[in-house]
Amino acid sequence: MGIIVANLFITLDGVYQAPGGREEDTEDGFSFGGWQAPVSDDEASASIGAEISRIDALLLGRKTYDIFASYWPHQSGEIGDALNRVPKFVVSSTLAAPEWAGTTVLPDAQAAAGLREQYQQVHMFGSGVLIRSLLAAGVLDRLHLWLYPVVLGQGKRLFDAGTVPASFHLTEPARTFPKGSVSLVYERAGDVQTAEMSP
Repeated sequence: MGIIVANLFITLDGVYQAPGGREEDTEDGFSFGGWQAPVSDDEASASIGAEISRIDALLLGRKTYDIFASYWPHQSGEIGDALNRVPKFVVSSTLAAPEWAGTTVLPDAQAAAGLREQYQQVHMFGSGVLIRSLLAAGVLDRLHLWLYPVVLGQGKRLFDAGTVPASFHLTEPARTFPKGSVSLVYERAGDVQTAEMSP
């Protein structure tokens, strides 16, 4: 049985919108597109590249899929080759004819569960709305956050109002990088528990 891993680049205040470029996602007037590059470094980039090298299949939400499909089919190199080579799955109720070669459309988050029976490492990037849907459906196995030392005060946040409460445990030692970003790998640890703090 394989696993579904969500990889997300995220700020200290939980924003994941448009890390890669100014015009990547300007929805709702977001003006900080491209916030990741100034706080990234070679070690962090190598860590992300190593994660991509493990992918057996790529799973994306519709908006992230559209961003990826407009860019990566025209790229080569280690990352471009990897993303273009693997099977791609997009969760969408409206996409009828995906143009990125090797793409299959899934009707909903629950349908993604079957991918674990076909592939060892199903990875997501971005797709915050889909991440929340997968968590709610009990389908997401691992949450890999690259946390960057930036606060934006606006933008799409991973855990916004309506998020299903859940506990997580750290499955690998946290890894820090020279410019202050941190790699954090979590898995679900059941429901939220409450208790009183001891005196």
